[in-house]
Amino acid sequence: MTAIFTTILDGLEITMRLGVHDDEVATPQRVRLSVWMEVDYGPSAPADRIAEVVDYDFIRLGIHEFANRHFALQETLCEAVAALCLRDPRVRSVRVRSTKPDIYPDAAIGCEIVRRAGG
Repeated sequence: MTAIFTTILDGLEITMRLGVHDDEVATPQRVRLSVWMEVDYGPSAPADRIAEVVDYDFIRLGIHEFANRHFALQETLCEAVAALCLRDPRVRSVRVRSTKPDIYPDAAIGCEIVRRAGG
């Protein structure tokens, strides 16, 4: 049996330039990101030590670094976050969701992708 866990970073809110319209390029806006990583720890559950598991700090910090860039598309931002997560070889798959909550007064808009290691 393999110990598969889902590590979740949910609802991280950052302010960044994201979009194709002039005001989105010029003015940072709120973006919410959620990440679900399916992590394979091998034949047994990890010990109760942070060194044994995927430390989600690297994902949170990496996403904050992305806030310094401009992404035209949410799809591109999601791809960058997924690639970041898949750097850890224990991550088998990742689902990334981004939303821009302030574009419309009655709805958030977003993108969600799923990526698997090795493909």
